[in-house]
Amino acid sequence: MSPLPPGLVIAAPRSGAGKTTVALGLMRAFSRAGIDVQPFKNGPDYIDPAFHTRACGRTSFNLDSWAMPAELMSALLTQASGAALVLAEGSMGLFDGGAQAGESGIGATADIAAQTGWPVLLVLDVSGQAQSAAAVALGCARLRPDVQVAGIILNRVASDRHHRLASQAIEAAGLSVVGSIVRDDRMGLAERHLGLIPPEEVTALETQIDLLADVVARQCDLGRILKLAVGGRVPTADRKAVPPPAQRIAIARDAAFVFTYPHVLSSWQAAGAEITLFSPLADEGPDPSADLAWLPGGYPELHASTLAGNKTFHASLRRFSRDRPVHGECGGYMVLGQGLVDADGVRHRMTGLLGLETDFSKRKLHLGYRACTLLEASPLGRRGDRITGHEFHYARVVDLGGDPPLLEAVDASGQLVPALSSRRDHVSGTFFHFIAKTG
Repeated sequence: MSPLPPGLVIAAPRSGAGKTTVALGLMRAFSRAGIDVQPFKNGPDYIDPAFHTRACGRTSFNLDSWAMPAELMSALLTQASGAALVLAEGSMGLFDGGAQAGESGIGATADIAAQTGWPVLLVLDVSGQAQSAAAVALGCARLRPDVQVAGIILNRVASDRHHRLASQAIEAAGLSVVGSIVRDDRMGLAERHLGLIPPEEVTALETQIDLLADVVARQCDLGRILKLAVGGRVPTADRKAVPPPAQRIAIARDAAFVFTYPHVLSSWQAAGAEITLFSPLADEGPDPSADLAWLPGGYPELHASTLAGNKTFHASLRRFSRDRPVHGECGGYMVLGQGLVDADGVRHRMTGLLGLETDFSKRKLHLGYRACTLLEASPLGRRGDRITGHEFHYARVVDLGGDPPLLEAVDASGQLVPALSSRRDHVSGTFFHFIAKTG
């Protein structure tokens, strides 16, 4: 096993406990102190890594034991080479993951801690409790023998008395409290239906991250936290990148198309692929010299009127698709369809390259891991290839327009997921975001 820099996994017993704000505060605080921080994010979240990158200046990569083969995980972990400290933010609760094991685990944050050897810095939201927080902390510390909880940060503390009651009980249980953050509404980050608003849209983002760093530095013992970090290990020495689907790839990138996993782009570029960007919102089409046009997910439902009226974008994408592949993910898939009904019930004409009709006015959450087998060759791979991804959207499929499916997909429980993809001529789309090729 190859060594990794000292690191910590920032986790919590549940979602909404404040992991992201604490993680961002720590990343910026240590970076300001001259420590080179490498961030990671457990799970398929595509927004938090962008905030990490802004907080400490290094690209944050997703780690996912359900969706990623061990070899890919190893390749991504080596991105920490040269860093002085690794901070890996968890997802959901520390032990939460898929119903069944995937490629190298269930997708839980605990998997990352166990496989790398990095100890857990547990963020406990103690609002509404005091001494009982010790029972929660102790349960997290003892549930898996291969996961070490090295320290506790109390979050949303109401008063000095509240801090004393919770911290004394936790310390009596044999665990260390290394921070106590007072409840502060300024610590919150703006959200919308898919999670945090992307950092590109946040006004005064640097000021907000500096505020988080100020609070964390003042109310947590950074010296003790730094001493909790221990050197990690890469589970396997093999290397496995995500192969590029073409040599020259034109990717839509603006406020309507923002969701692309960093490890996918970096793997494509490391393999020699050339990436060009275009903005459908600015009425731009893909580079005519590109071999593939790729429309990522994002928020087309918020910009549907503009997208519908941008004729140059429509015409250029239609010309491109006559002899070259075009692929869309989630929001990008919706734009490749015939029409999109927005939250107000207004239908907007999309590019019409697929028969898909989608409706955002009657929202229904679609969320979870996807394991897929390709029925036909596409930018995602050859016929018969197996891939993994993650679906997260609120739009409903009204009609596929008779287009055949691109793939068969099951969720993390092995249940069939319908209406997830379609294809027509050189155009294809899926409602999930591609993570890895697995076979």
